[in-house]
Amino acid sequence: MRTGGWRAASFIIVAEIGERFAFYAVASNLIIFLTGPLQEGIAAAAAATNVWNGTALMLPLLGGAIADLWLGRYLTIISASLLYTLGLGLLAVSTLVGHHCNAAATGDRCPAPPTIQVTLFYVSLYMVAVGEGGHKPCAHAFGADQFDQSDPGESVSRSSFFNWWYFGVCAGTAATLLVVSYVQESLGWHPGFAIPCAVMACTLVVFLLGTRTYRYTDTSGTRNLFAHAAEAFAGWRRRQRSRLRAAHRTSHQASHQGVVGVSAEEPPEASRRSRIDEEAQVVAATTAATNTAVVVSEAKDVLRLFPIWAMTLVYAVVYSQSMTFFTKQATTLDRRVGEVVKVPAAALLAFISITIMVLIPVYDGLIVPLSRRFTGRPSGITMLQRIGAGMLLSTVSTVIAALVEERRLRVAREAGLADEPRIQLPMSLWWMVPQYVVFGAADVFAMVGLQEFFYDQVPDRLRSVGLALYISIFGIGSFVSSALVSGIHRVTAARGQSWFSDNMNRGHLDYFYWLLAGLSALQFFAYVFFAWRYKYINRTLEPRTCDT
Repeated sequence: MRTGGWRAASFIIVAEIGERFAFYAVASNLIIFLTGPLQEGIAAAAAATNVWNGTALMLPLLGGAIADLWLGRYLTIISASLLYTLGLGLLAVSTLVGHHCNAAATGDRCPAPPTIQVTLFYVSLYMVAVGEGGHKPCAHAFGADQFDQSDPGESVSRSSFFNWWYFGVCAGTAATLLVVSYVQESLGWHPGFAIPCAVMACTLVVFLLGTRTYRYTDTSGTRNLFAHAAEAFAGWRRRQRSRLRAAHRTSHQASHQGVVGVSAEEPPEASRRSRIDEEAQVVAATTAATNTAVVVSEAKDVLRLFPIWAMTLVYAVVYSQSMTFFTKQATTLDRRVGEVVKVPAAALLAFISITIMVLIPVYDGLIVPLSRRFTGRPSGITMLQRIGAGMLLSTVSTVIAALVEERRLRVAREAGLADEPRIQLPMSLWWMVPQYVVFGAADVFAMVGLQEFFYDQVPDRLRSVGLALYISIFGIGSFVSSALVSGIHRVTAARGQSWFSDNMNRGHLDYFYWLLAGLSALQFFAYVFFAWRYKYINRTLEPRTCDT
C-alpha cells in the first residue's frame, strides 16, 4: 500500500482544522470571558490572555523535543490530543461552578466569581496550552513528512502543502468565529466550551483513521540537538575518566619498573587488559568526537536562524492584538446587521481567516506562477521575500487600526458617550473590517513563509524543533505584548489616565497602535538587512545565495 502524499496529508489537515476550531473557541473570546464572568480589568485581562497564549506557543519547543527524542510525532499527537480534550472538558465544567451570568449578552455586571471556579478555569486553561504544545509542532511536521523532498514532484507539492495547511487552519478558525462566538455570547459559556471539546474528540478519531496511510519518519537511533548535547557531555566525561586511568596506570608502571628494573616485563594478562582499555578509549573518543561534531553542526544550523527569528518579534506582538484589543474595540461599536442579527465581537476575527482563505488560492495559482517566470524558482519568490512582504502589510494594518481608533474616540466624544462605556457607539462595525483584511493578507505572506522557512532551514532530524522555533516567535511576542501592556498601563495610570482604561472611551489605544506601527517599521528595515545577508542551506526549493 502506497503511503504518504496528499491522501495521508488530507487526514492530518482535517485533524488540524478541528484542532484550530477548538483552540480559537477558547482564544478568540478569552478576553471577553475574563472581563465578564471572571471580572478582570481590561489591562489585566489582556495581559493574562497574552501570557496564556504565549505559554501555549512556547510549549511546542518542549513538545517538539519530546517527539524527536522519545515518542515520535505520531504518538505525541495522540497523547497531546487526549490531554487537550480533557482540558476542554474541564473548561466547560468550570463554567457550571460559578454564577450563571453572561455579561456580554445582558450588559449587566456579573458578581465576583468563587475561588474554586477561577482555579479550575485556569488549571483547565493551561491543560489546553500543554495539549497545544504537543499537538501543534508535531502535526505540522508530520504533515510535511508525507512529501518526499528528494522527489521533484513531491517537493513542489510540499511547498503547496504549507499554503493549503494554512488554508485549512483558517477554515477551522473561521468556523469557530462564526459559530462558537455566537453560541458563547448568545447561549452561554458552557455550550460555548463544550462544543470545542466534542470537536477535539472527533479530531482525534479522524487522525487515527489515517494511521495506515501515513509515511512515518524513523526517529529511532536519531537524536535532536538537546540529546546530542547530553551525549557529547557524557562522552567528554568518559574521556576525562579514561585519561585519569591512563595517567594512573602509567604512574604505577613507572613505579613498578623503578623497583624491579627497567627490563621487567608486564604480565601477559595485564598487557591484554591494557590493550582492551586502549581500544575502548579509541572507540569512545571516536564516538564522542562524532557526537560533538554533530552538536556543533546542528547548533550552527539553528543559531544562524536567530537573526530572522528575532527580527519578526514585533510582527508577533502586533498579531497578539487581534485577539485582545481588536475584540474589545469591537464590543463598543454598533454590531447590528439588519434588524435582527447582532454580530459577536470575536466574529470579526473571521475576516482575517476569510481573507486568508481567499488569497491563498490566488497566491498559489496566480502569484507563484507569474513570479516563477521572472525568478525561475519553483516557489516563485524566496521564503524571506515572502516573510518581508507580510511584515510590511502588518505595519499598514497597524496604521489603519490607529486611524480607526482615533475616529472611534472622536465619535464617543461627539455623541456625549465618553463616560458611558456600556452604551454602543453610533459607529458601524464595518469601520474595523479593513484592519482585519489587511492583517489577513499579511498572514498569507508572513505566517506561511515563516512556517516553510523554519521547516526547510533546519537539519532533517530537527524538523519538529524547527517548527517549534517558528511557533515560539508568537509565544515570545505574546509575552512581550503582555509586558508592554502592563508596563504602559502602570506608567500612564500613574499619570492620571491609562491608555488601557476599563472605560475604553477614555483610554488611548490609538497611541498604543501608533507605537506598534513605529516599532514595526523599524523592525522591517532591520529585517531587510539580515534577510539580505542570510544564505540558504542547499535545499531543493531555494538556491544558496544572499537573495532575500
